[in-house]
Amino acid sequence: MTQIFGFLWRRALAGVLTIIGAVILLFVLIQFVPGDLASVLYGPRATPELRAILTERMGLDRSIQEQLWQFLSRALRCDFGTDVISGRPILQMIVDVLPNTMALAFAALGLSLLLGVPLGAVAAVRPGSLADRVLGVFSVVLITTPSFVIAILLLLVFSLALDWLPVAGAGAEGDPIDQLLHLILPTTALALGWVGYLARLVRAALLEVLAEQHVRTLRAYGVPEWRILVIYAMRPALIPVVAILGVALGDLIGSALFAEMIFARPGIGTLSYNAVASRNFAVVQAATVIIVLVYVTANIGVEIISGLLDPRFRRAVTRDEA
Repeated sequence: MTQIFGFLWRRALAGVLTIIGAVILLFVLIQFVPGDLASVLYGPRATPELRAILTERMGLDRSIQEQLWQFLSRALRCDFGTDVISGRPILQMIVDVLPNTMALAFAALGLSLLLGVPLGAVAAVRPGSLADRVLGVFSVVLITTPSFVIAILLLLVFSLALDWLPVAGAGAEGDPIDQLLHLILPTTALALGWVGYLARLVRAALLEVLAEQHVRTLRAYGVPEWRILVIYAMRPALIPVVAILGVALGDLIGSALFAEMIFARPGIGTLSYNAVASRNFAVVQAATVIIVLVYVTANIGVEIISGLLDPRFRRAVTRDEA
């Protein structure tokens, strides 16, 4: 158990340092962004007196070090203050839209696995075949095509031309069928690129496992090919796939910004974009903290799962307990 606790402690510490580093970097970059909230909020009426009042309310009259320390100390308490534009707590604004973004990201991740893993396995079982070559070309096309291009094409074809699926929004609240219909197009747009990547990754990993000595021994003993693939080869081949899931989830959350804008879908990406456009950097900072927190947590969970799937990690834990 010492191995596990040590592993968790190191990953948790690295995660905290990553969040602090991301916040500091964002805080520094924001200082160089031109424009200010008073000009956006008041327009031509932004007199020096109004600017001074708004600056004091937001704490911008303090030094950079004091502003940074205040934000970090309040972020540790999950207190991001009140939005000066809407008057609502910033954390509540994020909590209201975060489920939409997470539902989109996890749905895209699930669809990527559902399609990418079987396609990669089919290509690995018959290397060099027509199916393998077609899947190879298909995967490269999906990987190299930006998700926002796929989103626009899906919107033009399935929403505007065929009128099969809704154009925009997240669906009516309390209506899961309508919400699911609104989720199909943005999920597909985000997932297709990772379908190609995961298919190539699974193919390469399976080919390596299927070429190992223990697999040849199983074949010599007459074990059916499907049993070798499903029971003995798939689990070790999925270790690199599991290891990449944390990065995939972070990429999907970042790409959700384009999908949310194209499909007019409420989410943390749309919230951050509107906050940047209005120079409301308090909301941008809070949204960044939440996104980095989700990303770091997902990566720690993925590392734990991939460690448990890896026989070397389990043997190390067994030796430690003994």
